[in-house]
Formats: sequence, structure tokens, C-alpha cells
Amino acid sequence: MTHPTPAKKLLDQVSEALRLKHYSIHTEESYLAWIKRYILFHHKRHPQDMGGPEIQAFLSHLALHENIASSTVRLSSRRSPKPGPQRPPFPLP
Repeated sequence: MTHPTPAKKLLDQVSEALRLKHYSIHTEESYLAWIKRYILFHHKRHPQDMGGPEIQAFLSHLALHENIASSTVRLSSRRSPKPGPQRPPFPLP
């Protein structure tokens, strides 16, 4: 009897995708840290269940309460993909 392999966790999927694209370990660590902050900011909701409004809320929070420069937040909001319900706001395979 074979058991189905459990699905990989989100952060493991992101790590794998970044490694396949030969991103540096520092970039990978940075992406993972930001993804964790984003998830924790939204009370551990899965990014797959969130979209543009949640990204905007997170970026606004960073600009208003975390002393992230507004120009950086504007740049991030222009570069972020427009995720739908099935597309998280970061690279996946």
C-alpha cells in the first residue's frame, strides 16, 4: 500500500522555485522573510486566499507604521503581480 506524499509547504515551494532559478541564498532568505511578514500581518491567512486589497493593506502598513520609505512601497506595489484567488503575490514554480 502506498501513501500519497503530502503537499509541500508554501515556503518550501518558494525556496525550491528560487533555487531552480538560481537566486542567491540572500535573496531567498529575504523573499521568505517578507512572505512570512505578509502572512503574519494577515493573521496567518494563506496567500492563495488573498489578493490585491491585502497586498495594498500590507504595503500601506509598511509605509505608515514600519518606517519603510513610501517610494519603496510605491515601487513594490507597481512590481507586484495582480494575484487572483489562485495566484500568490510571489514567484512559484
